Amino acid sequence: MSAPVRTVAAVDLGAASGRVMTGRVGPDLLGLAEVARFPNIPVTVGATLHWDVLSLYRSILEGLRQAGPVDSIGVDSWAIDYGLLDADGKLLGNPVHYRDTRTDGVMERVLREVPAEELYPATGLQLLPFNTIFQLVAARDTAQMAAARTLLLIPDLIGYWLTGQIGAERTNASTTQLLDVTDGKWSAQLATRLGIRPAILPPLREPGDRLGVLGKETGLGGVPVTTVASHDTASAVIGVPAQGQRFAYISCGTWSLAGVELDAPVLSQESRLANFTNEVGIDGTIRYLRNVMGLWLVQECQRVWGVDDVEPLLRAAAQVTPLRAVIDPNEPSFLAPGDMPARIGEACRRLGQSAPQTQAETVRCILDSLALAHMSTLDDAQRLSGRAVDVVHIVGGGARNDLLCQLTADACGLPVLAGPVEATALGNILVQARSLGAVGASLDDMRALVRATQPVRRFEPQGSQQVWREAALRLDRGGPDHSAARN
Repeated sequence: MSAPVRTVAAVDLGAASGRVMTGRVGPDLLGLAEVARFPNIPVTVGATLHWDVLSLYRSILEGLRQAGPVDSIGVDSWAIDYGLLDADGKLLGNPVHYRDTRTDGVMERVLREVPAEELYPATGLQLLPFNTIFQLVAARDTAQMAAARTLLLIPDLIGYWLTGQIGAERTNASTTQLLDVTDGKWSAQLATRLGIRPAILPPLREPGDRLGVLGKETGLGGVPVTTVASHDTASAVIGVPAQGQRFAYISCGTWSLAGVELDAPVLSQESRLANFTNEVGIDGTIRYLRNVMGLWLVQECQRVWGVDDVEPLLRAAAQVTPLRAVIDPNEPSFLAPGDMPARIGEACRRLGQSAPQTQAETVRCILDSLALAHMSTLDDAQRLSGRAVDVVHIVGGGARNDLLCQLTADACGLPVLAGPVEATALGNILVQARSLGAVGASLDDMRALVRATQPVRRFEPQGSQQVWREAALRLDRGGPDHSAARN
């Protein structure tokens, strides 16, 4: 008896926009349609940068109405950020944006209380200044935190409003730096040590669990809501059309999440010093990766220049002499919104390089630098994990960027397979479909369906990889004259 064809809705929230997608899934069928897209515009109130989560929720409901009848709904979003509920289950203020300055200096303070040598073996996470654990320490003495009874990450908050059910999905919980990466449970001991009440951490759920049904107040009513791999990168990696284990992935959008898929975490001190993270994936897998500040750099330049269409910029950048100037995309000065072209120019000058003079030169500097960061990250991932790779899969919005895909192939010396662009929505949909019996039970089955139904483009490495290695060495040494200090 053949598997049934199911129609499900994926709510996919990104840092710049959200959308509602529908997917039809069955034997040899994986169709995807966008039914609604809406902006995700942060709001500054009283010098604090917030997510406008109520606007997002309204747009989600409108999108679900446009989607029509579906068999299930799943929600994914970016990681790390959260909302707090009071004793009545009401939201205590709009969630704070991870790019807000409230965590400035907090990571260093926490590491004096819990040294990195202790924190990393427990949680397996790379140190990023905006990790949930640092946000919570920044907020721990506030009246809001004193009133809080429950912490919900963004997709868990949306799921709670849709169904009235409280829980924390495990792949996203693993990004908080409060989940024990070995036993998969909340680390109450660590939370208590840092003055965070463990009682606010909700029960954990697995991808594929039924969360509940849409409440009557949504105006939709009765449709099951399925817990998916709610961290968008976890869903994106499900949607990688890989075969076998010898592959690397780059989930490329506002951020580039570059790494390999493993069966167990890598918790060595060498891994810690390389700032690699071990995030929980579906079916017991580990996403061993490093965050790279991705196309945010281009997006913020476009905002400053008032340029909406990136394609003319990319065409012009392709004509610029390669590797004239390179930067470290993860330099802290690039994190917050602001005059990104000026910051990039200043970073180049600090490294003893000439600053880009045109928009095209700035974009080429960014893309060359991202390709270098992809190369070094995947080199480190293979070395530290012992997992050799033969191919790099780029998924997400960056898969549309031909120049970045080609530069990544050139820098890594490996073929790049670009696509699907909608890997996150596909991963969301596939987990729902599996829970409904519409696809095979294994991760390999889901990826085989992606390979059979979704277009992928191949980029072969060109030129000498040695020039990229020399550029990386030059960057490590601080610029051409080896005198400028690297941030």
